Parts: sequence; structure tokens; C-alpha cells
Amino acid sequence: MDELTTSSFKTTGSKWLLPVSDFFGFPLDQVNFLACQVFALGASFWFRLYLSPQFSSPVVRHAVATLFGLSFVIFCFGWYAVHISVLVMVCYRILVTADIHNIHRYTMIMAVSYLAVCQVSRVFIYNYGILSTDFSGPLMIITQKTTMLAFQVHDGKECPGDLSNVSFFLSSTSSSKPSLIEYLSYNLNFLSILVGPCSHYKDYIDFIEGRHVQRRLRRLSASNTGQNGYDKVSEPSPMAAVTRKLLICGVCMVLFLTLTKAFPVTYNVDSHFVNEAPFLTRLTYAFFSIQAARPKFYFAWTLADAINNAAGYGFKGVDEAGQVSWDLISNISIWGIETATSFKKFIDNWNIQTGVWLKTVCYDRAPRYPTALTFILSALWHGVYPGYYFTFITAIPITLAARAVRKNVRQYFLSSHPVKLVYDVVTWAATQLCICYTVMPFLLLVIFSLLAKCVSLTMTVVCSLAPDLDVLSCQLLGMTRSVMLAQTDWYPG
Repeated sequence: MDELTTSSFKTTGSKWLLPVSDFFGFPLDQVNFLACQVFALGASFWFRLYLSPQFSSPVVRHAVATLFGLSFVIFCFGWYAVHISVLVMVCYRILVTADIHNIHRYTMIMAVSYLAVCQVSRVFIYNYGILSTDFSGPLMIITQKTTMLAFQVHDGKECPGDLSNVSFFLSSTSSSKPSLIEYLSYNLNFLSILVGPCSHYKDYIDFIEGRHVQRRLRRLSASNTGQNGYDKVSEPSPMAAVTRKLLICGVCMVLFLTLTKAFPVTYNVDSHFVNEAPFLTRLTYAFFSIQAARPKFYFAWTLADAINNAAGYGFKGVDEAGQVSWDLISNISIWGIETATSFKKFIDNWNIQTGVWLKTVCYDRAPRYPTALTFILSALWHGVYPGYYFTFITAIPITLAARAVRKNVRQYFLSSHPVKLVYDVVTWAATQLCICYTVMPFLLLVIFSLLAKCVSLTMTVVCSLAPDLDVLSCQLLGMTRSVMLAQTDWYPG
């Protein structure tokens, strides 16, 4: 079989599942990822039932969660897992030795800089292509966790009298800091190492030590029975939530195998389609292809949420109707995304925990231009591909415009339900079209096809006007064009 067409092409992790990859026709990196997540789901049930806080000490739970997580990254990414360990250890060194007034700055600079270096290096590792799963993914999650914790430590130390707006991480006294095993477990645990989500350190420690659910039930117990003893209320089972989320994963997988394959995003930049199809046809296809590209994200984030819930992590509380919620660390709200009537509502329901991180470390702290700075940080966090910057820089004026329209126009459409319904339908359609326009470069990194055309034109003009130009120069121009075109061809969405 040709090397370029094998499913193991550019795989950096284990090849044990290569026969499975070849049999089903899926890339090996995706098969490895799915295998680890399925194993994590089973391990989560075992972790909750047989390694519960009643039977095991927190140290044992920390150690097992960490070892499983390290095994996953080694299995999926091979020796590139070293980058993940290095970043965690360096950030821990900063946490325990740096001055508390600057601990958040040092950690932020270190984590984002190391991530950026690795993002640039993978450009060369994969010859300007990109795998759907590579070692930069866990690094992005680690960057969130290490910086979030550093900011929370700084906030807790600097503002000990006002902790209502910060998730203070300390479990005993204000002078304590996380031990090495706690820090490793928080960052490298198997529940979130591959795809997240990022969660607050205090919530994770409560989960490991067996206080996660009971602390949220304490308020319910006090209001219903007049008792403060949280041990009087039985813990709710996560099985219903896990089952529901696994069913959603199944539906998303079916949609991915049908709709996503039937409406490939790459067809939007097909030269024949662009040149021959009418504008409305191209706009309609863009709309449906973007819709069809979402199920794989829904699948990955919902499965990760189910894994955490299966381990007993993610309990949010009980509402007034008595409904139990296990969405504390959910990363996505499918209904909120599909029915969003504004750009902000879409963003608020997409990659939710990343939004919390961006708000914590940037938006709430920026002295000026918080929206612009937050989108720029998001672009830096995602990687170095220009398509990312096209998307997030474009999102800045769209967000500001949508905010202005909602503030100044929406009030005129609240007089009656039918009028508001019309407003909601129009704003929904406008939001979805704006999303199509904004995220297209993110999915396709289409800028490279445009640059390739510019390089092609330059190559033609230069080589025709300068016939004496050495052959090597023309070859270099041609190679540059080929690399840029390869960027669009290889990207799997």
C-alpha cells in the first residue's frame, strides 16, 4: 500500500490498533483516541465503584488517575508526550517557587510560550499538515489548567477577604499549596487529558476526596430538613446522565458518518464549484456543510463529559423542580448552539470551559479592549495557522456589531410574542450565516489556497520576466505553492 494512503500516515503514537484502523478505514490516530476514550469510560465506572473515597485514600486515587492519563498520552502520541510532562513540571516549579504577586504572569508566559513553540514545531513535524489528534491538543488543555490554577492562587492570596468571585483552591489553610501528586493528578488525570474539559482545581480536589457531590447537596439538605449534616442526603447516581450523553454520542457518530461525509467542508473551496455554482447555491452549501461539520465536536466533548460523570465528577446540583444536573463541567450545549440568536449566545454554548478560562485569565482582567484581547488570546491558544487568526479577528467586529444591534434594536420587537418570534427567526438566520462566514477559515484554513494562488501568479510572472533566473529559485517557489496547497488538502476539519 502506498505510504501516503495508509491510515497510519503521520501517526506518532502506538500502532497496535493498525489492523482495526485498516479494517474500518479510519486514520490510526483517531482510532487510538477513540480506544483510549472508550477505555476511560470503563475505567471511570471502576474508579467510582471500586476506588471510591470510602475504600481508597486520596493519594491512591490521585496516583491511579495520573498513571492512566500518562498511559493515554504515551499510547496516542509516543515520545511527544514528553512535552506534556515538561510543561506540567515547569509550571509546578513556578507555582511553588515564584513570588505570589507574579505567579500568574510567569505561569501564563511560560505555558502560552511553550504551547506556541510546540504549535510551530508541529508545522514542521507534519510538513504543514495537521492530524485531527496530535500532542498539541493535550498541551492546550494543560495550558488552561496550569494558568487557571495560577490565577486562582494569586487571587486567593491577594484578596483573601473577597473569595466570592474566585474558585479558591486551598483545602485547609491559606498557606498551603498543592502537593506534587495533587498537581499532577489535576493536570494529567485520565478523565480529561485527551480532550478536556478544564475544570476548577477546587472542584477536582473535592471530587478526589469525596466531597464533590455532598457539598452541593448540603444546601438542599439544609433547606429541606433543616439539618446541616450533608451526610444525611444520599448521593444521586450519574447513570441517567451518562446514558443520555452516550445516546447523544451515538447519534452524533451516525451524523458524522452520514452528513459530515456527504457534505465535506472542503468542497466549499473546490475550484469547479466556486467558478460554476451560483452564489445562492454556494451560500446554501456553506450553511449545510458547516452544520454537518459540528457532530464530531459534539461527539468528542459529550463523550468526555460522560466519562467524567461516570467517575462521579461533574455534579452541578438539583434545581427547584428536583431535577439532578450533571453538567458542571460540560463543554457544550447542543440546543444552545443550534438555537442561538446572537453571536455571543453561540460562543457561550460552544467550548464552554474554554470560554470560562478565557474570561478568567483575560476578559475580566483586560484594562482596555477586553473583547479584542480575548479573541486574540483564543487564536494564540489554538495555534499558528493563519486560518485561526482570520476566524478570531473576524469575530471581533461581528461580536461588537451583534452586541450593538441587540442593545439598540431588540427592544422594539418585544411588544408581542409573534413580533418577538419574527425577530428571533431573523437573528437566528443571521447568526448562523455569520458563523458560516467566520468559522470557514478555521475549518479549512482557506487562506493557504489563496496564498498558493498568489505564489503561483508570482512564480509565473517572475520566471517569465526573468528567464535567466536559476532553476533552483523557480523550484523553491513551486515547493512553497505545493506546501500551501497541501495545508488545505490534508486538514481533516
